Amino acid sequence: MTGNEIQQTAQNWSVLVASAADVCLKPWLHAVVLTDVADVDDQKPGSTLDLISAQSVDLIVRIECRNREGDRLPEHDLELEIYRSGNDLNLMLTWCELPDRPMLWQGQHPVWMDGNSGQRCQPPEDGAPLEAFARRLRALLVLPEQS
Repeated sequence: MTGNEIQQTAQNWSVLVASAADVCLKPWLHAVVLTDVADVDDQKPGSTLDLISAQSVDLIVRIECRNREGDRLPEHDLELEIYRSGNDLNLMLTWCELPDRPMLWQGQHPVWMDGNSGQRCQPPEDGAPLEAFARRLRALLVLPEQS
């Protein structure tokens, strides 16, 4: 699969991610921008979800935030990393413009980590919507053998 084909399948998949963000992270509107795809086997055709399920890809996207009037709000932008570890699908969510804020790792359960040290920490006061978003994404992306 070429880089262009990956980008086209990722565009369809990105609507799913943006819609989940819109539902969980109100009142903002979101768009997804593919920033990095690693370890792609050029011989394997398929969708972005196929690539993740085949453990062929680590995917990093930027989730860009806007208000209802369409003005960009970069302070609310998120970076989402999706990767497989064994049979588990894992997500990492961080604030792009606020590296000192805690980051959320979502596997079978959520873990908040200090943005500087990586040590486990308490969730931020405004962390519940981000946890809901991570749970929703993981549920949407969960693979049949994980159910």
